[in-house]
Amino acid sequence: MKPSILIFLLLTPLWASFAQPVKPTVERLESNLQKKTTALNSEYLLFRVGNAKQAKQPLLIYLHGGGGKGTDILRIKGQVRQLTDGIQRFRKGPCLIVAPQCLQQSKDGGWATWFHTDLNLLLTHLKATLPIDENRIYLTGNSMGGFGSWMWGGHNPEHFAAIVPVVGGIGYNGPMDVTKDLDDWAANLAKVPVFAFVGALDKVVPPGHSERIVRSIRSAGGAKVYLRNYPNEGHNARRVTYGTAEFYDWVFSQSKSN
Repeated sequence: MKPSILIFLLLTPLWASFAQPVKPTVERLESNLQKKTTALNSEYLLFRVGNAKQAKQPLLIYLHGGGGKGTDILRIKGQVRQLTDGIQRFRKGPCLIVAPQCLQQSKDGGWATWFHTDLNLLLTHLKATLPIDENRIYLTGNSMGGFGSWMWGGHNPEHFAAIVPVVGGIGYNGPMDVTKDLDDWAANLAKVPVFAFVGALDKVVPPGHSERIVRSIRSAGGAKVYLRNYPNEGHNARRVTYGTAEFYDWVFSQSKSN
């Protein structure tokens, strides 16, 4: 092998680690759809990782944790940085990443969290406006966003090629809550590949919640459900999950067409 080729192969991973940060654009949900939402900011972030000219691209939807709630959409930009860096580092692009934002309060003044009705409206808009490969729509989220991943997949598994909840709860009313519809969620989640990640030392969201719903999914016939429990991590298990090849290799290998 020529020395110049060898040097290129050796340095390529290093160059990839210094890839330029992907800058998002701020997009807006169509007004007729926004009027129907309950607790969703009309603005969302769109990241285009890699060759934006490719006709159809995978879509990764990221749901933020409770600290990202509000109306300042740029507040959640930093949460998505690890995903854009990981996709570049592990060469999984081109890819579209969309990060919506949950409001602090619902429009009627009540408790605001992720609702599948809001997210379905967003996805309708995304399919109409972006070059999405609908066989490769992926869903992930951290903490409250992990709950959102369980919840949305528990209502509408048909949208997704894979779902990855990270330290996620399983109830609408906070990290200790358990939905009364757990068995229904599990029956739907059994229809789609799921990989859940938790930290054994998590003091915010009990890791047993993810273990419980994984057991329910398996009991419902789910053959492609996996759980990674990091023994030395707590609620910050996101940094490990989104920082290693396992997440990207598994997610981007999933397709409805398989």
